This record gives sequence, structure tokens and C-alpha cells, in this order.
Amino acid sequence: LLDSLLQEDNMWLLFLLPVVLCYDAEEPLLVGTFPDGFLWGTATAAYQIEGAWDEDGKGPNIWDTFTKIPGSIVDGSSGDVACDSYHQYQRDIELMKDLEMPSYRFSISWARILPNGIGEPNPVGIKHYRDLLTALHTAEIEPVVTLYHWDLPQVLEDQGGWLNSTVADWFEEYADLCFQEFGGLVKIWI
Repeated sequence: LLDSLLQEDNMWLLFLLPVVLCYDAEEPLLVGTFPDGFLWGTATAAYQIEGAWDEDGKGPNIWDTFTKIPGSIVDGSSGDVACDSYHQYQRDIELMKDLEMPSYRFSISWARILPNGIGEPNPVGIKHYRDLLTALHTAEIEPVVTLYHWDLPQVLEDQGGWLNSTVADWFEEYADLCFQEFGGLVKIWI
């Protein structure tokens, strides 16, 4: 057995061996062992849950474009509707409240609040996130906001995306807008 493990194409198995030998499938989740202040909760990403991909002034993002290329997604699915959280966020918050979740980590769709990636903000998109944040506070659920969860506005991707050296300026403008509009409602940013 050792000879077969030492073969070059099997070396990765040696790294897993200690994990396999020490793993106890019956080990309980020891909730009491998490440090004080550990924040339990739920998490989503804008593209994966919001839907409303082209409503209320939202611009397309890279996933909106990619999923519409024939053959790019095996079953042809997309986030066009997703869970429809854009329209159903109140119901989602009620579910979190029923589950006694103390926090909710979600991402803001850059293309929803800045349809052109930079420049003129979308007031309807901003209102959506402000309403979501207000509803979370009303439900006593701590919002944890991710600024970027892999959904770059397509217009910026068309200019080189993350490989364009100006992307830092684009992101700064987006982040500044988020902090300005939502900073009073968000303590934890990712």
C-alpha cells in the first residue's frame, strides 16, 4: 500500500491520510465551543437569489450575459427569476425570523445600483437595498453586506473588467456609493 501511495500521481493521498485516519463521523457539532461574539446566520448572493435581472433600471452583469450564451449552462437555467427575492424579500426575512437567525449576509448587485458600472446611480435599486436593510433591522436581524460577489456589471467587463487598471477606481466609486447610501444601516461589510 505504501509503495502505491508514494507514486507521483498518488502523492495527494498522503496529504489526506491524516484527515481520514482522524475523522470521526459521530463527532457532534460543538456549538458551545465557538468563541463569544461568533455571528450565526444565513447567507445569499444577489445573482443567486434576487431575480428581476432587468427590472427597475438594473443593468446587466457578467452572469446575466454568460447564462444567455447557448450551451454555457447545461440545463439553460439562469438567475433571471431565481428565488425572486427582489420581490419577495419580506417573506425571506419572515423565514429568517422564524428560524431565529441573528444575521443575514447578502451581496449588493453592483449593476442594480450603478447600471453603467459608474456614473449615475439607480435610485430604485438604492431604495430596494435601503428597504431590505430597514426590514432586517425591524426584524432584529443584523445585516452583513458583501460588496462584490462575482457579478461585475457587463459594461465594465466589456472594458476589460478586473484586468483593466481603472477597475480600482470603478470599485471605489461603487463602494463609496454603498457606504454613503447604506453606511448608517450596516456595521459589517465584506
